[in-house]
Amino acid sequence: MEQPWWLSYLLAIFLLRLDTKLVGEAFQPEFAEPLSNLTIVIGRDATFRCLVQNLGGYRVGWVKADTKAIQAIHVHVITNNHRVAVSHNGQTVWNLHIRNVQEEDRGQYMCQINTDPMKSQMGYLNVVIPPDFISEETSGDIMVPEGGTAQVSCRAHGQPEPRVMWRREDGADIIIRHSNGSKTQVLMYENAILTFNKISRSEMGAYLCIASNGVPPSVSKRIVIKVHFHPVIQVPNQLVGAPLGTDVTLECYIESSPKSINYWVRDSNEMVISSNKYEVVNTMMSSFESRMTLTVRRLEKTDFGGYRCVAKNSLGEVDSVIRLYEIPGPDRIKDLSTVNNKEDYKFSTPLEGPDNQFGSAERSDDEDDKEIFTDIIKGVKLITNSDDLSNRSLQSLHSNTVSKLNLSNKVRKIIDTFEIEQKNGAGRSYVLHLMFFLICFVLSYIHLLKCYC
Repeated sequence: MEQPWWLSYLLAIFLLRLDTKLVGEAFQPEFAEPLSNLTIVIGRDATFRCLVQNLGGYRVGWVKADTKAIQAIHVHVITNNHRVAVSHNGQTVWNLHIRNVQEEDRGQYMCQINTDPMKSQMGYLNVVIPPDFISEETSGDIMVPEGGTAQVSCRAHGQPEPRVMWRREDGADIIIRHSNGSKTQVLMYENAILTFNKISRSEMGAYLCIASNGVPPSVSKRIVIKVHFHPVIQVPNQLVGAPLGTDVTLECYIESSPKSINYWVRDSNEMVISSNKYEVVNTMMSSFESRMTLTVRRLEKTDFGGYRCVAKNSLGEVDSVIRLYEIPGPDRIKDLSTVNNKEDYKFSTPLEGPDNQFGSAERSDDEDDKEIFTDIIKGVKLITNSDDLSNRSLQSLHSNTVSKLNLSNKVRKIIDTFEIEQKNGAGRSYVLHLMFFLICFVLSYIHLLKCYC
């Protein structure tokens, strides 16, 4: 029996609807990957990227989850925030753009598909803020008296919470004095407040307060701590000697804060200023140390005397005296040396006395000298290698022998001759002392023989 045509039509429509439903259920929209969390520095742009597969006729929406505020639906922006925008690439890539991110944009953002039930996923936008100082709670430059207490603070805000570190600008250690009397030296000190108990002049200077939280850039502030104290003068040489006609430099080292006025004054209270005669130089060595020098050119008699270096600041005045005196120059030393040499040889002049008025009737002085020197040379050859006598004992023997014996002028001439030889030949002093000893012995023996004869 042939079926009516309309029955076949109804069956075809039913089967087509059934296939469409099965196909729709088999190809539902799905998220291709999770929504990423974002960390964005304030003021920069953020973009959430939502990947959807098999979107079909469904739509994608964006919602700020913590406030339930709808940002956009499909290609339309719903929020009144002009910094928010959306974009897409086909039916797969859907983007939410937030320009110039602000702190209020921080929070959870949801990408959702209007299926039944709704499908969604969330990502977190973290807005970080670089550190910045709170001006009302941050110190400026301070001044304190030496021995007092100084406290400086440095507070900063940011996201995350910044760390505050202190260090000295010159790289020296920071000295932390504790309440129990102990102290610690550190290169870096971490705290918002830096306190100095019984501060000293060595702790004066510039300190850097550095705030950082891992979000660039870090910030720093320079704070100068000034310690006030009475001037102090140190003089390396209070007595300075120089010859006439030369140049000489006097110097003083000064510590003072506030900075002192430094100058030189003569004994007559006349201030010394730079001129052709004088050169005055002040050199800063640190924030509180200085060196002052006075150079006096072409010294004259009138330049010798006292010179005062004076330092004066608002806390007081101090001075120190340097005495400049004359010393002999090279020419003067040479002249004095010549005079001394002449005086040393005065004793070599033959002595006047009864014993040297007449010579021997049997032989001349020259013959006696010849015989004596012959015997002396022989004796020296025998004892040259002896090391038993020291220079000091020989000198003592010489003194005792000459003082006790009434020697003739001939003996004295020989003694004088060997003493002159001893002065001119220091390298032969040992042999000469031995010779001298032998001379005294031989001549004493001869003198005794003459007396008995």
